[in-house]
Amino acid sequence: MQIQINEEKKELKQHGDYTFPVHLSGELLSRYEGGAFFWHWHTEIELTLILKGQIEYRVNERTYHLRAGDGLFCNSNAMHAGRRIDGQDCQYFSTTFHPRFLYGFENSILQTRYVDPILNTAAFSSAALYHSEAWSREILRLLGEIYQLYQVPAPDQELQLHILLSEIWRQLYGYFTSCSFEEPSSFESISRLKEILSYIHRTYAGPVTLEEIADHVHLSKSECCRFFKRHMNMTIFDYLLYYRIQQSLPLLQEGLCTISKAAEVCGFSNACYYGKLFKRYMNCTPRQYQARFRRDSTVSRTSGTAPVSSV
Repeated sequence: MQIQINEEKKELKQHGDYTFPVHLSGELLSRYEGGAFFWHWHTEIELTLILKGQIEYRVNERTYHLRAGDGLFCNSNAMHAGRRIDGQDCQYFSTTFHPRFLYGFENSILQTRYVDPILNTAAFSSAALYHSEAWSREILRLLGEIYQLYQVPAPDQELQLHILLSEIWRQLYGYFTSCSFEEPSSFESISRLKEILSYIHRTYAGPVTLEEIADHVHLSKSECCRFFKRHMNMTIFDYLLYYRIQQSLPLLQEGLCTISKAAEVCGFSNACYYGKLFKRYMNCTPRQYQARFRRDSTVSRTSGTAPVSSV
């Protein structure tokens, strides 16, 4: 599977609803094709607790190496992505909620004094929650309580979640007010990165040139390459190839076309080159991937295996 996003990189999945805008989910990186989830953003705040393994988690221009027992605060509207480290899987727990869950009424004191200052500070797009650091230890403990509620729901679960998330926010607010944020706003850089990614995602199926991408975001070709590499830790060309491979996976899974046709539809003029890149990124050939997917689907149906549930 892969995160479903629109052209602006906004995640399409609903995180709760208007009556209770909270979503809890247990996750495994191995459930995402290639052991990574794509760059995306959403208006909700996201808190992550690492349960097993490790993950490289990127938020805007920052990169975090998180291990079991660590966590992460990802602010509203921040671009984020994650991937495996050294091929190891990672099990983690995600709590995603809309900011209004904290403050209730629009323009309330809770919103203007305690929530908006954090949401509107670009330099506080994220914060690692390391168990070794005293300020974040209490937040991790509270996230652990939310995880217990997720595993064993209580009759007053919604009320308990509101209390726990409010206390987590109080802890975050205390840390936020103790910090000084002198770095310039990263809003312009992140907007430009979104534009580059959107352009690639719209045009990947046809010929895509560096000159076209650079012109689209009003940069020289050399500066565009440096900018993308600095933020994504890979070249534009490598990302384009990786994205094309990812887009070919549903075609192979559903048997909608031949391997050669899947390659052509996703922007590869040469099926042999597609197969070579596929093996590099997926550690198997397209044909082996199809066989494995069919086998796993059959096992899942016969065993009644269900995906991780969410609240």
